[in-house]
Amino acid sequence: MDDPRAYALEVSGDSMEPVYREGDVLIVSPAATLRRGDRVVLRTKEGEVMAQRLVRQTAHRIDLQPLNPGHPDRSLAVEEVAWLARIVWASQ
Repeated sequence: MDDPRAYALEVSGDSMEPVYREGDVLIVSPAATLRRGDRVVLRTKEGEVMAQRLVRQTAHRIDLQPLNPGHPDRSLAVEEVAWLARIVWASQ
């Protein structure tokens, strides 16, 4: 891993199933380039943390698709997002 700012997150709950399950560990890299279709972790300024698939990122909006098909798609204004980083590895 070439990113000294990379860090690990442990999955809690079922909102990321079936891709990630409770207890899985995700390595997230803030320095990794984001591309359409990447699995990402995002934290809103209100404190909500979510793992989703990046559908589109523009100067004004970030469109996301949930990993769990039982949850709705999300579209957030860039101003609502505290940080966004790509998932580069997962222990499953």
